[in-house]
Amino acid sequence: MSQADATVTRFAPSPTGFLHIGGARTALFNWLYARHCGGKFLLRIEDTDRKRSTQEAIDAIIEGLGWLGLDWDGEAVFQSQRAERHREVALSLLESGGAYRCYCTAEELEEMRAKAKAEGRPMLYDGRWRDRDPAEAPAGVDPVIRLKAPQDGETVIDDKVQGQVTVSNKQLDDMILLRSDGTPTYMLSVVVDDHDMGVTHVVRGDDHLTNAFRQTQLFKALAWPLPSFAHIPLIHGPDGSKLSKRHGALGIEAYREMGYLPEALRNYLLRLGWSHGDEEIISTAQAIDWFGLEAIGRSPARLDLEKLDSLNAHYLREIDAGRLVALLEERAGRNFDDAEKDLLRRAMPGLTPRAKTLNDLAEAAAFYIAKRPLEMTDKARKLLDADALARLEALSQDLAALPDWDEDSLDTALRGFAERQDIKLGKVAQPLRAALTGSTTSPGIFEVMALLGRDESLARMQDAKDSIK
Repeated sequence: MSQADATVTRFAPSPTGFLHIGGARTALFNWLYARHCGGKFLLRIEDTDRKRSTQEAIDAIIEGLGWLGLDWDGEAVFQSQRAERHREVALSLLESGGAYRCYCTAEELEEMRAKAKAEGRPMLYDGRWRDRDPAEAPAGVDPVIRLKAPQDGETVIDDKVQGQVTVSNKQLDDMILLRSDGTPTYMLSVVVDDHDMGVTHVVRGDDHLTNAFRQTQLFKALAWPLPSFAHIPLIHGPDGSKLSKRHGALGIEAYREMGYLPEALRNYLLRLGWSHGDEEIISTAQAIDWFGLEAIGRSPARLDLEKLDSLNAHYLREIDAGRLVALLEERAGRNFDDAEKDLLRRAMPGLTPRAKTLNDLAEAAAFYIAKRPLEMTDKARKLLDADALARLEALSQDLAALPDWDEDSLDTALRGFAERQDIKLGKVAQPLRAALTGSTTSPGIFEVMALLGRDESLARMQDAKDSIK
């Protein structure tokens, strides 16, 4: 079997919260590596914490991955449904001598904890039941099952991002595999699931690096092949501190609501800790072609929402006008009629250069399909004083008589009108913009008039005069 055929990655979120930006990047890197190698990308929902796991969070994770375009192979695996298999593996280790029953009481464990604290060291289980006869077990204590971990030597991980990382086995204790109530621990469940799912590459945040040492010991105890590990530095805030909500550590659904496009967010997340020369704009096809674990940096990436805005603005200008109209429909919560769709499609070239997000675009495009009479901003209303209204009255008569209604004809007509009135073009163009858009900002006024058409433009001018009077 070739490496390409054998490569299997996985994304394994805990559904105790929504899909945040760090998790989305981890999913993206796993998805890209699997697609680059022609392998499989699997999804495992680690819902063993039944008290904190929610269906709402599961739905948000699945919806977020779908919106980002990160499709997984096969059905999603739910870790909670595999508890019996996890127990079976722990009991097999017990049978082979690779694990043992520990009958420590809560008081004994607290005594160990207090001693470790007093000596200024981390709490490690002292192995007192490692070689003790279970016949000596105290009455009324349900045992846990612990791994019989190596006590000498070192555990070494050849990490694809961090390089070779080593820990002395004396710093690791005999971890619990099954709790006293028979439920499997996270460490056991992860190792069993990664093995059973055929995972070859575990790509995840470097906050899991310490877990990797214990998981490596368990893989070896079970004589199972070790996956390759790649631990990615976490994302930090712009100031270099741990990422928090004040920096923008939000759920992916929040970025969607803020008006970012999935391809822009994918491109942005890709460049958070991974690079290909000086390339900034990277298509999905290029990302799949170029992606490799060796190009992931060892330093934490910093969140920069200005860069995300810039990328999003680029993609807004690149994508099809029809898709943009559909996205605006989604944001408006209604279906546009054919005339509205046609008008917005034709208006897009003048709207997208001014927008960074879909929210910007929706706000800028709203006047084109607004129902008459338009609502006016305070600034727009102030432009429509008595002099301005008188000019609009005279201008509307000139415009009504125009043989052609296109940008060039409108440009010539307005400039000619301003000359005859002996005023600067802005003195007529600004009140006209206020009347036609209800605002003081818009694409070029000749473009706006051409797109709205003669009847709608003249009707809006009349509405403005009526409303002010």
